[in-house]
Amino acid sequence: MSGETDLKKLLQSMQPERNAGEYVFCVLDSPMRLADVTPLGFFREREGVTVILPRADADQAGLSYAGSFAWLTLTVHSSLEAVGLTAAFSHALSEAGISCNVVAAFHHDHIFVPVPDVERALTVLRALSEQAGL
Repeated sequence: MSGETDLKKLLQSMQPERNAGEYVFCVLDSPMRLADVTPLGFFREREGVTVILPRADADQAGLSYAGSFAWLTLTVHSSLEAVGLTAAFSHALSEAGISCNVVAAFHHDHIFVPVPDVERALTVLRALSEQAGL
Protein backbone atom coordinates (compact mmCIF):
# COMPACT_ATOMS: atom_id res chain seq x y z
CA MET A 1 0.00 0.00 0.00
CA SER A 2 1.45 3.33 -1.06
CA GLY A 3 -0.45 5.64 1.30
CA GLU A 4 -2.77 8.59 0.93
CA THR A 5 -1.84 11.55 -1.28
CA ASP A 6 -4.97 13.74 -1.08
CA LEU A 7 -4.08 16.64 1.24
CA LYS A 8 -7.62 17.22 2.50
CA LYS A 9 -8.01 13.53 3.40
CA LEU A 10 -4.59 13.51 5.05
CA LEU A 11 -5.40 16.51 7.20
CA GLN A 12 -8.86 15.21 8.13
CA SER A 13 -7.54 11.82 9.22
CA MET A 14 -4.06 12.57 10.56
CA GLN A 15 -5.04 11.69 14.18
CA PRO A 16 -1.88 12.79 16.02
CA GLU A 17 -0.81 10.59 18.91
CA ARG A 18 1.89 11.13 21.50
CA ASN A 19 4.39 8.34 21.98
CA ALA A 20 5.54 7.73 25.54
CA GLY A 21 8.80 9.21 26.77
CA GLU A 22 11.14 12.06 26.00
CA TYR A 23 13.53 12.04 23.06
CA VAL A 24 16.74 13.87 22.19
CA PHE A 25 18.88 14.51 19.14
CA CYS A 26 22.58 13.70 19.59
CA VAL A 27 25.55 13.86 17.25
CA LEU A 28 28.03 11.01 17.16
CA ASP A 29 31.47 11.66 15.72
CA SER A 30 31.56 8.22 14.12
CA PRO A 31 29.00 5.70 12.85
CA MET A 32 30.92 3.14 14.93
CA ARG A 33 29.39 4.72 18.07
CA LEU A 34 26.01 3.38 16.87
CA ALA A 35 27.08 0.07 18.39
CA ASP A 36 26.74 1.75 21.81
CA VAL A 37 23.12 2.90 21.31
CA THR A 38 19.87 1.76 19.71
CA PRO A 39 18.53 4.85 17.96
CA LEU A 40 14.93 5.47 17.05
CA GLY A 41 16.36 7.06 13.91
CA PHE A 42 19.60 8.34 12.51
CA PHE A 43 20.92 10.39 9.63
CA ARG A 44 24.49 10.64 8.41
CA GLU A 45 25.68 14.19 7.74
CA ARG A 46 29.13 15.56 6.89
CA GLU A 47 29.52 16.78 10.47
CA GLY A 48 28.64 13.46 12.08
CA VAL A 49 25.79 11.02 12.64
CA THR A 50 22.64 12.52 14.14
CA VAL A 51 20.70 10.03 16.24
CA ILE A 52 17.28 10.31 17.84
CA LEU A 53 17.21 8.49 21.16
CA PRO A 54 15.09 8.17 24.25
CA ARG A 55 16.50 10.73 26.66
CA ALA A 56 17.25 8.04 29.26
CA ASP A 57 19.36 6.10 26.74
CA ALA A 58 21.37 9.21 25.84
CA ASP A 59 21.94 9.95 29.52
CA GLN A 60 23.07 6.37 30.16
CA ALA A 61 25.49 6.53 27.21
CA GLY A 62 26.84 9.90 28.38
CA LEU A 63 25.80 11.67 25.17
CA SER A 64 25.19 15.40 25.10
CA TYR A 65 22.09 16.99 23.63
CA ALA A 66 20.23 20.28 23.62
CA GLY A 67 16.54 20.10 24.44
CA SER A 68 14.12 17.31 25.14
CA PHE A 69 11.32 16.50 22.73
CA ALA A 70 7.99 14.74 22.69
CA TRP A 71 7.41 12.38 19.78
CA LEU A 72 4.09 12.73 17.97
CA THR A 73 2.95 10.38 15.20
CA LEU A 74 0.37 11.28 12.59
CA THR A 75 -1.39 7.92 12.40
CA VAL A 76 -2.71 8.40 8.86
CA HIS A 77 -0.76 6.36 6.29
CA SER A 78 0.66 9.18 4.20
CA SER A 79 2.40 8.58 0.91
CA LEU A 80 6.00 9.71 0.60
CA GLU A 81 4.79 11.47 -2.56
CA ALA A 82 2.03 13.44 -0.83
CA VAL A 83 2.32 17.19 -1.34
CA GLY A 84 1.56 19.77 1.33
CA LEU A 85 1.07 17.80 4.54
CA THR A 86 4.37 18.81 6.13
CA ALA A 87 3.86 22.42 5.01
CA ALA A 88 0.34 22.51 6.48
CA PHE A 89 1.13 21.15 9.92
CA SER A 90 4.49 22.90 10.26
CA HIS A 91 2.83 26.21 9.33
CA ALA A 92 0.09 25.66 11.93
CA LEU A 93 2.67 24.84 14.59
CA SER A 94 4.80 27.82 13.55
CA GLU A 95 1.81 30.15 13.88
CA ALA A 96 1.44 28.87 17.46
CA GLY A 97 5.14 29.49 18.15
CA ILE A 98 5.98 25.78 18.38
CA SER A 99 9.13 24.43 16.75
CA CYS A 100 9.00 21.03 15.14
CA ASN A 101 11.45 18.53 13.75
CA VAL A 102 9.89 16.19 11.20
CA VAL A 103 10.77 12.66 10.14
CA ALA A 104 8.83 11.23 7.23
CA ALA A 105 8.92 7.44 7.38
CA PHE A 106 7.27 5.01 4.94
CA HIS A 107 3.90 4.79 6.71
CA HIS A 108 3.66 7.89 8.90
CA ASP A 109 4.99 11.35 9.58
CA HIS A 110 6.63 11.83 12.98
CA ILE A 111 6.93 15.21 14.65
CA PHE A 112 9.26 16.07 17.52
CA VAL A 113 8.19 19.12 19.53
CA PRO A 114 9.71 20.57 22.72
CA VAL A 115 8.29 18.74 25.74
CA PRO A 116 6.80 21.91 27.30
CA ASP A 117 4.80 22.50 24.07
CA VAL A 118 3.40 19.01 23.51
CA GLU A 119 -0.16 19.60 24.72
CA ARG A 120 -0.45 22.84 22.74
CA ALA A 121 0.97 21.07 19.68
CA LEU A 122 -1.65 18.32 19.94
CA THR A 123 -4.38 20.96 20.25
CA VAL A 124 -3.08 22.81 17.18
CA LEU A 125 -2.85 19.61 15.12
CA ARG A 126 -6.33 18.45 16.12
CA ALA A 127 -7.77 21.87 15.27
CA LEU A 128 -6.07 21.75 11.87
CA SER A 129 -7.64 18.34 11.26
CA GLU A 130 -11.09 19.60 12.25
CA GLN A 131 -10.76 22.68 10.01
CA ALA A 132 -9.93 20.43 7.04
CA GLY A 133 -13.18 18.55 7.64
CA LEU A 134 -15.34 21.67 7.34
